Amino acid sequence: MSDETTIPNEGAEPSPTRAKDALEMAAFVAEGKVASGVSAATRDDYLALARLDPQAMRGPLDRVVMGSDPEAGLDALLAVGALDAVFPEIQALVGFGDGEWRHKDVWKHTKQVVRQAVPRLEVRWASLFHDIGKVRTRSISPDGKVHFFGHAEVGTRMFDKLDRRLGLFTPEPSLKETVRFLVLHHLRANQYDPGWTDSAVRRFARELGDHLDDLLCLARADITTKRPEKKKKGLSQISELAARIRSLEEEDAKVPPLPGGVGDDIMRAFSLKPSRLIGDIKRQLEAAVASGEVEARQPSEAYVEFVRANKERFGITSA
Repeated sequence: MSDETTIPNEGAEPSPTRAKDALEMAAFVAEGKVASGVSAATRDDYLALARLDPQAMRGPLDRVVMGSDPEAGLDALLAVGALDAVFPEIQALVGFGDGEWRHKDVWKHTKQVVRQAVPRLEVRWASLFHDIGKVRTRSISPDGKVHFFGHAEVGTRMFDKLDRRLGLFTPEPSLKETVRFLVLHHLRANQYDPGWTDSAVRRFARELGDHLDDLLCLARADITTKRPEKKKKGLSQISELAARIRSLEEEDAKVPPLPGGVGDDIMRAFSLKPSRLIGDIKRQLEAAVASGEVEARQPSEAYVEFVRANKERFGITSA
């Protein structure tokens, strides 16, 4: 990016065109192109563009986060005043950290996460927003340790407010929902422990659903430690989690979680006739297996006893 960036005169009429030109310049920088000197835009310029055509603003911003050098592109957005005007939640991260309390610089960390993330739009945008809740949640314990309790939940609410303010993601509900989901759950994969039971792994995969691969990608990108062994361990544990999920999916596809004949055994145990209720009971048992309430692939008697202990839940009134 050229150093010949000039600031518009104060009091100048708001210009959406000037804002778009500044955003385009940041996109060029993120794509590794040489940008000639341009004028930064004012806050009013960016807000005028957002009001006039939010998608005209989204276009170059998409290119910034998807560029080959998104760190440089984000620095360019900072230089031309776009972060302060468009994303004050991101602007607040600049200089937050590496100071008195010695936690990592969240702005530098965020830029690195965006760069390390796979170049999928959902993951790159989630990478940019994943830690915005930290500014509002930092606390210092008596022993001097820094905490950000609840920052994922706070960050999610901030993302909702951001989108209501700008409408950048509203036209694409699927993208918006995915980014929001990833911000909310971005810590979960990094909390994996090899001691998790198979039921816990199944439950994790089920709760993540279609977002599982994106979340694992974000979790890998979120490891920015400079300590090689710590980074290796973090990446290894995410790979282990992914491998366990695949293995369990393959196993479950080959061998059903409930034994054959369990429906017949339930009918005999409770004097029931073939009906829709039996199918409902089996589906509830499968859900109980998936949630970890009861282990998979046990003898049929174990599931009969589980139903017996929870008859009301399964809709059974007989003895």
